[in-house]
Parts: sequence; C-alpha cells; structure tokens
Amino acid sequence: MTLEELRGELSAVDRQLVKLIAERQRLVGKIGRNKQASGTGTRDYAREKDVLDMARAEAQAAGLDPELAENVLRELIRSSLASQERDRVISEGKGNGRRVLVIGGAGKMGNWFADFFRSQGFETVIADPGVADGDGQFSNWTDAGIDYDVIVVAAPLGISGRILAQLAVLKPAGLVFDIGSLKTPLLDGLRELAAAGCRVASLHPMYGPNTRLLSGRHLIFMDAGNAEAVDAAKELFSATMVEKIDMSLDDHDRLIAYVLGLSHALNIAFFTALAESGEAAPKLAQMSSTTFDAQLLVSAAVAQDNPRMYFEIQNLNKFGLGPLDALCEAAERIRDAVSRGDEDGFVELMHKGRDYIATRG
Repeated sequence: MTLEELRGELSAVDRQLVKLIAERQRLVGKIGRNKQASGTGTRDYAREKDVLDMARAEAQAAGLDPELAENVLRELIRSSLASQERDRVISEGKGNGRRVLVIGGAGKMGNWFADFFRSQGFETVIADPGVADGDGQFSNWTDAGIDYDVIVVAAPLGISGRILAQLAVLKPAGLVFDIGSLKTPLLDGLRELAAAGCRVASLHPMYGPNTRLLSGRHLIFMDAGNAEAVDAAKELFSATMVEKIDMSLDDHDRLIAYVLGLSHALNIAFFTALAESGEAAPKLAQMSSTTFDAQLLVSAAVAQDNPRMYFEIQNLNKFGLGPLDALCEAAERIRDAVSRGDEDGFVELMHKGRDYIATRG
C-alpha cells in the first residue's frame, strides 16, 4: 500500500472520529437539558471518574496508551461541561430584561463580563474610552447614566478607585461591584459607596479572559459593608459551576501578594534571566527539558500580558514588597548553598518546600 493510500485511510478514520465527536456532543446536549429539567447539578465527578477509568481500561485492552485515551476523553468532558454550563446560563436567563453597565467593558476582563451578562439576557451597555459613542456604547462612563440593575467597574485600578468614589456621590440604586485584582486602591471608594447606602460588593475573578468553563475556577466575593449585595452578586453566578470564595477585604491584598505578586515576579525573573543570559533562544529550545518547558509555558503567558497591569499589582499592593523580599532571600539561599557546596542545606530547602506544598491538599 502506498503512502497516499495509507493517508487516505487515516483521513477516513479522522472523519469518523469527527462524526463520533459530533454525535457525542449531541447526546451531551440532551443530557444537559435533562439535568436542567430535573434540577440536577451540571457536574458529576463520580460519572467523570467512571468515564476516565473506562477510557484507560479500553485503551489498555486495545494496545493504546491509556494516558492518550484519558487526555482525549478529559478534553471532551471539559468541552461538554462548557457547553452545558453555557446552555444553563442562557436558559436560566438571570437578565430577563434587566440592564447592566460595564465600565471598562472594552478591556479583556471587562469584555468577559459583558459577554457573560449578554448570555444571561441582560441589556448590556459598555462604557470605555476605547469605544465610539452610540449603539449601547459610551466613551465616557458618566454619559451612560446610573439607571442600571448592575454596574460593574472593570477599569484599571487607579481609575477604578476614582470611579467608585464618583458613583458614591451619584448613589445608583442597582448593585455595584468592582473586579479589581487589588483592593487597597479601591477601599476609599468602596467605603464611600457603603456609607452612601449603596448596594456595593467587591469581586475578584481568579481566572483570565479566555476562560470558557468556570468549573474548577474561583471567584472571590468580599463584603464591602452590605451583605445583601454580596448575596445578589453570588446569585448572578448561580447557574455556573464557579467556586465562590468568601474573603474579607482586609485579608485579600495580603494573600494576593503571594498568589499573584510572587508568582508574577518569579516568572518575570525567569524570562528576564533568560533574555539577559546571552544564550540564543533557538539553542535553548533544542536543549529543553520537561521542567524548563513547563516553566517557559507559564512565563510566556505572563510575558504576553499587560505589563502596566502587572506593575500595578506589584506597586499598589501595600503588602507587595514582602513576597518580593522573600523571593530574593530564597534565591540568595539557593545560590549560597550551591556556591559553598552545601548539599544538606540545598536538600533541606527542597524538603521544606515539598512538605509545605503537600499541605495544600
């Protein structure tokens, strides 16, 4: 059999695979509608385990790599869950004609929230300097008015604080929440809104703008002085599988200094060291390792993001220098152990880190 004939057979199998995936997705849609009708939750972890165990067993029997079979089924499950979650959000229609204003809606996360509200049937208005006036869009948010059921503040941190303070003067009747990565620059505005009797809460989505499936993602909710507003904000996400985390405004920035600040700084330090090493990137690519490739993948995502936003997260957090000092100290201790040939000290650092990571569960 010739190479072209073999490729023809392979293409025929690929077409069958696509048809089977389409049939699977059709069944997934039916299952999703059945779950909605019966009030069953979208995600069933026990069922997922059964499917993945079956995939591994069938692969083993067929002489196929079980890891490959599991990875394929896991991706199909994720796609199915995303479809079911999206269908549920649309069908439950939390908007029902209500109106939402997304200030900063042309930004990456602002656009995510605008799409999310549109999918729920909200009349969604965008206010952002990057849009032209007209057709539900305003380049100046004050021109959009405040007659909305929900107002989302998704502008850069420095600007968001001023917007919140201005809203406190205007006293909107609807729910107001920000989605800032830091809360210290926003505290005055949030407190002024609460003092004015406004329904205000503070949110922090711990996921990026490309997120399609909220299962396994975290969304932090903070009470800014109005518990009812927090409940109202949570209700907006009740049709999703996002994990809702309650946190105090006082704790948020201290913890985020490690969760975002430290992890960002580590990746920036990694690609800065590479960029200034004098080693050509193609040459390093030829010598890559599993660890190097994994770190490079994360660092590449950081390098492509908005550097000014990352600087804000570092610079505007009053707790920001602590994790950076800890990172510098840790790097110095590693260097010291290596330069002195202190194998026991080096091993101790790794064991200490392993034990700490194990406590994360």
